[in-house]
Amino acid sequence: MQTVAKVFVISGPSGSGKSTLLKRLFNDFPGTFGFSVSHTTRKPRPMEKNGVDYHFVTRDLMAIEIERGNFIESATFSGNTYGTSIKAIKDVVETGKVCILDIDMQGVEAVKKTDLNPKYIFIQPPNYDALEQRLRGRGTEHEEAVLARLMASKAAMAHAQIPSVYDRIIINDDLESAYKDLQTTIFEQQKVDPFTTP
Repeated sequence: MQTVAKVFVISGPSGSGKSTLLKRLFNDFPGTFGFSVSHTTRKPRPMEKNGVDYHFVTRDLMAIEIERGNFIESATFSGNTYGTSIKAIKDVVETGKVCILDIDMQGVEAVKKTDLNPKYIFIQPPNYDALEQRLRGRGTEHEEAVLARLMASKAAMAHAQIPSVYDRIIINDDLESAYKDLQTTIFEQQKVDPFTTP
């Protein structure tokens, strides 16, 4: 009988520290988690690898695959389309790992319409000023893109306050505390002691 891994949806605005927390989780517990790699039509940033950070595809190919129903969710942001393919999730589940989906609030609402039945976790920055400082500190995007991300972040943070949208909200005002909170939330669901997991 095949073991079906649980699925966790991790969401949060750009600059919340979500990616940093997830990378640490994967490094500390190798073999436990599988990351559902999203597709995007945007160009890779420096150091990003195709098939690892994202599946970087053309707009035409993305549109065709969405039309064919091969994505459980997709959304357009700042002129680029992002999405999670059914195959990306199956690839993780079939290994018996815990599948992690990193998606935005539009994706969260789309996943809620599926039969995946994941647990939803929102990573929130301590406040809007801290978020803006983190985004501008990256220095990787033009002002227009930064402003667009800030607007989207405000909407995401407001959406997270709606009851029952997320199972857990983690405020990342201290990286160590937020990481411990993330571990506790996930491993409680898995009934696994993180300190004895190989």
